[in-house]
Formats: sequence, structure tokens, C-alpha cells
Amino acid sequence: MKVAVIGPKGLPAKQGGIEHHCSEVYPRMVAQGNSVVLFARSSYTNLSWFRKTSYEGVKVVNIPSICLRGIDAFLSSFIGAISASLGPYNIVHFHALGPSLFCWLPKLNPFRKAPKIVVTCQGLDWQRAKWGKFSSTMIRLGERAAAMFADEITVVSRELEAYFWQTYQRKTVYIPNAPATYEDSDPDFKFGKSLGLESGKYIIFLGRLVPEKRPELLIEAFKRIDNSNWKLVLVGGVSDTTLYHKELLERAEDRQDIIFAGELRGERLAELVRGAGLFALPSDLEGLPLAMLEAMREGIPILASDILAHRQLLGQDRGMLFQAGNLQSCVNSINFALKDLDKLSLMASKAKEHVLENYTWQKITADNLDLYSALLSSDLASNVKESEIIEMK
Repeated sequence: MKVAVIGPKGLPAKQGGIEHHCSEVYPRMVAQGNSVVLFARSSYTNLSWFRKTSYEGVKVVNIPSICLRGIDAFLSSFIGAISASLGPYNIVHFHALGPSLFCWLPKLNPFRKAPKIVVTCQGLDWQRAKWGKFSSTMIRLGERAAAMFADEITVVSRELEAYFWQTYQRKTVYIPNAPATYEDSDPDFKFGKSLGLESGKYIIFLGRLVPEKRPELLIEAFKRIDNSNWKLVLVGGVSDTTLYHKELLERAEDRQDIIFAGELRGERLAELVRGAGLFALPSDLEGLPLAMLEAMREGIPILASDILAHRQLLGQDRGMLFQAGNLQSCVNSINFALKDLDKLSLMASKAKEHVLENYTWQKITADNLDLYSALLSSDLASNVKESEIIEMK
């Protein structure tokens, strides 16, 4: 099976759920004998145009892109879609709604058999605060193009599944994400200590520092809690939100107990997550948050806003929820959590078991391959029926 992938920024993954998803799924597909070509943005990989590299067997083609917000994604996706239309691919898989604006292009080549088009929706990106009116409109058009032209749409949450049915009467395939595999970390907690942290005595926020994830709400709530011997650590990079990041720094000014650790990967990231006493995610908008899945698998107690994606993961007994966007509800929940960590630890144990049973990359890879095979088999069956009809005539 020959697969082309469009939409991810590139491999290896630096930051972003889509890139981490691709770094886990596609090498596993290659290991099972499939061919995968991923069209990456040269602005992300910092490699020259059309240079070809390899990531664990996945062929990465670095296509032209411009490091300008909004334009970068659409330009690279357009070129990637044209490139895919010229290749001998069975499947062309678009990730995210913006790139899906061009999901019809690979079907237009009259000299090749049209590939099957799959679109994966990780979230309703047009709702994200970082996009202006024009970009949001284009992303929404990408969503409509996916609903019209994709042979299959996969979604990472039940909420998205319901959205596509209610909006477009379009059935989708539910294939969730799974947590990334953390590296071994320092048992002596040296990096954490260098930041002035004590293992088990800090709250961690992990994710991009963007408005829809509401880190400012968490900062303000932390400034109001009763327990003064805990600290708050924010781990994550900036994503086209420099002014917002400046605002966050101003909110935490003169607070030694609020630490911005920046964007971390590898051993250091694993160390800070494993050493946390509480993982907090106050988002207003999520698809299916990989960072939360990772913390759940590590057995870290979870506190999160009560949006549908979080309720799907945490249920009634795998973590604590507070009212999304409500500062006082967040304050009250943090205070309760820090006073009753035994109860939160019991929830964390249930959450870990839940993730290990239901969210694995092996299953997700198998589900995607089964979807590809079903599409190609249905195409083969249609061809057989057509030939039978012709023979009868």
C-alpha cells in the first residue's frame, strides 16, 4: 500500500499533536511493509526545498513554504496535494481541516487512477483564537471540502463525530489519539531541582501557550489558592501568539512560584511530568488532548475544564473537572485537590488503567490500516461489479 500524507508540519516532531501522531503511526505502517511519503514544510524542518529525508522509514519530502502565519499551511498543503496527484498513491491522507481545502486535487489527474482520500480532524481549528477572520474562513472551507470530497473522515473524539453528523449529515470513523512514548527520566530529579521544584509539590500545565488553552486562567487561579508551598510550572512554546505570551509573563511577574519552563522534549519533559503532583488543563477547546493522555498514562492526578473532550477522557472517576472559563470554580477545585491528594491519586490509578486499555498506538495504526484496506477493497468490488455488468451486456 502506498500512502501520501499532507498537513503535518514535518518529522521528526518538534511541537504539535498532529506531528506526534504521525511520528507514532506512520513508522509502524512502514514496519508492516507499507510505503509512506510525508510532505513536510521546509519552514518547519529548516531544510532546502524538495530535499528528501527519512524518519524511521517514512520518506519526508520538504516542499516550499513561507514562514508567515496562515499562508504557510495553505501554500504547503496546495503544493503537497499537487505532488500527491502526480504520484502512484493508493491513499492520500490529509491531517487537519485547513490542508483539507485541497483534498479534491489528487483526484483530478486523468493519467492515474484516483487515490482514496482520507481526512483526519483533530479539532475544529477555525475556532482557535490565533487565526484571523480570513484564515478561519479558509479553514471552515477546508472542513466543507472534507465533508464533500473525502472518501472517509476520521475524528479523534465523540464530540467531533457528533459535530460532523449534525452539521453535514456525514458519518465519520472514530479513531482516537494515544499518548506519546516518554523517554526514561532522571530519578534524582536534577533538572526539576535546577528550576527550584520539589517532586510532587507542583502543578504542571503542558501545551502551547495559546488563548484557547486558557493558561492565564490557571495562573490567576493559582495566585488565589490557599496552599503556599506548591508551585505552578507552565511547559510549552508560543504558536503565533507573541503578544499573548507577553501578557502571561506580566500576570506572573514577581511571582517566584510560577515558572515558565519553555518548550521541552525528551528526558527533561518526561522528568517534569512524572514529578508533578497535579496536571492541569483549563482549555476551552480541545480535540483529544495528547498531553492529558500522556499524564494519565504516567499516573499523574488530573484537573481539567469540563469540556466534552475532557469529560470523554476523565468520565466521573478518572480525574477532577471544573467549570470551563470559571475562575472561582478553578480555584475551588485546585484547593480541594491539594487537600485531598489521596482521592486524586485513586482517580489517577483508574485513569492510567483506562488509557492502557483503550489508547494504544498499535491499535490506532491497525484501525487506520483497516480503514485504508476497506476503502481499497470497496473500490475493487465496484470494479468487479462494473466488469460483470459489461460482460452481461
